[in-house]
Amino acid sequence: MTGRAKISISLDAELVVEVMVLAGVGSPQDAVEAVVRDYIARGHRTEVRVQRQDEPRRDADIVQQPPQG
Repeated sequence: MTGRAKISISLDAELVVEVMVLAGVGSPQDAVEAVVRDYIARGHRTEVRVQRQDEPRRDADIVQQPPQG
C-alpha cells in the first residue's frame, strides 16, 4: 500500500470520453486524474495571484496607521 487513500466514483461515459479526447489520454483514470490535478493547480495559482494583489494594500495599511500611544 502506498499510503494514499483511493476512491472510486461513477461518471457518465460520454463525459469521460470527452475528457480523454481533450486531455489526449487513453485511460479514463488518467484523464480524470489529469483534469483534477489541473483544477487544483489552477486554484493554487489563483490563490497566489490574489495574495500578490493584496500585498500592496496590506503594505499601505501598515504605513497609513497612525502611531498609538
